[in-house]
Amino acid sequence: MQLSVWTYEGPPHVGAMRVVTAMRGVHYVLHAPQGDTYADLLFTMIERRRERPPVTYTTFQARDLGGDTAGLFKTAATEAYERFKPELLVVGASCTAELIQDDPGGLGKTLGLPVPVVPLELSAYQHKENWGAGETFYRLVRACVPPPASPPARAGPRRRCNVLGPTALGFRHRDDVKELEGLLARLQVTVNVMAPLGASPRDLARLGDADFNVVLYPEIAAPAATWLAKAFGQVNVTTVPIGVGATQDFIREVAALAEVDPSPLLGQGQSRLPWYSSSIDSTYLTGKRVFVFGDGTHALAAARVAVEELGFTLVGLGTYSREQARAVRSAAERYGVPALVTEDHLEVEELMTKLQPELVLGTQMERHIAKRLGVPCAVISAPVHVQDFPARYSPQVGFEGANVLFDTWVHPLMMGLEEHLLHMFRDDFEFQDSPSHLGAAPPAKAAPLPAAPLPAAPLPAKADSPHDLWSDEARSELQKIPFFVRGRARRNTEQFAKDRGLHHITLETLYDAKAHFQR
Repeated sequence: MQLSVWTYEGPPHVGAMRVVTAMRGVHYVLHAPQGDTYADLLFTMIERRRERPPVTYTTFQARDLGGDTAGLFKTAATEAYERFKPELLVVGASCTAELIQDDPGGLGKTLGLPVPVVPLELSAYQHKENWGAGETFYRLVRACVPPPASPPARAGPRRRCNVLGPTALGFRHRDDVKELEGLLARLQVTVNVMAPLGASPRDLARLGDADFNVVLYPEIAAPAATWLAKAFGQVNVTTVPIGVGATQDFIREVAALAEVDPSPLLGQGQSRLPWYSSSIDSTYLTGKRVFVFGDGTHALAAARVAVEELGFTLVGLGTYSREQARAVRSAAERYGVPALVTEDHLEVEELMTKLQPELVLGTQMERHIAKRLGVPCAVISAPVHVQDFPARYSPQVGFEGANVLFDTWVHPLMMGLEEHLLHMFRDDFEFQDSPSHLGAAPPAKAAPLPAAPLPAAPLPAKADSPHDLWSDEARSELQKIPFFVRGRARRNTEQFAKDRGLHHITLETLYDAKAHFQR
């Protein structure tokens, strides 16, 4: 275990809570001390849900440890059933309560309740939130779905599917499923069950009726989808339709199963991203150095969109999802960039500082890091803050999702250019930076915008980097360069100094490097 002021994932019981909160007719009794009852805030404050999650805590305190904490759990579970009357009860322990070994699962079986009781053993000191969500969903599926004696034979068009993976507190899950349902409807495919989001235990019991499964978020849906495929002979569609290319691949894959022609849907040109990527304006984006970090699903999708659809240069790819580490490492090798699989945000910050990207695509933590480094950032993955749960329709999947990605990623770069131009002309006597609603009143002289700060971390002192010291004068001049090209100027100058064996970068070195690379 490692103490940290930040973690990309919560403990596994938070993942379980996300699944239960997403469903109907399910209640979660969590054996937890008073300090572990914070999770309600994640849903009411961050996701802005109207209802609190369907969770009952035992809320034992320190003075209870010398008494019957198992009795507290049994009382809490019985009262929760009598009050909420769920169709199914989930029982488990928080990371702290695991230490007292009261065995909520075993205790739940002795309650004699008239509904199924599903015990969770989530190994909080070995696993994290997404694993907990995936394990909880798998356990619920196994508890609710009666397996057939043998997988049914399936022939002909497959036009009935399950959509698996969306949960409460998921990054844009609410809007993703709406966009996905639209794509499937236009392919004449019916959604049998959407789960866990919006599903009840009775809905889960019908999962075996589908012809195939759309595994929308593998971190959560993969274990359950694997079992369903084995038990019912269902095909698992694992292409996640994030980005134009992946959406087209998804449409072709589903169309082949449904035996329909994908051409009408593929030819509608519903995303503006490809048009812009082919336009003359997009040359400003070509070659922009991009660093990507997030959960496995979104990091892999973002890397593909960045390279294949926007013409960015990928300089680094990483994830905190160890369950998808192999796929991320394989993609990083294919793109020829370093792969980073870590749960330590300090390692991510160190690599970002070293790579000096011009755009960061990451989580809420990378947004904070990028702000310190003076680099634009767009959030592509959980963990996120309340601002990443917009009231507007803002999916990530499908053609409309590609439009959202374009706006989210490109606008930070464009706004950086506009900010530089304002700064460049602000002192010109002909430049009047005043709001139009002020009419003819003379505008007040605006103060100059401060230059964006440089990364504070020093350059690594390695054998291949002897130029580890910039003079104050040269560093001050470097700060005057717009932030969206400053990283490139710095790298070029350092390479220029390295090639000439210079150990000290002066103002003259900076000017000589600029002249050299402009030839």
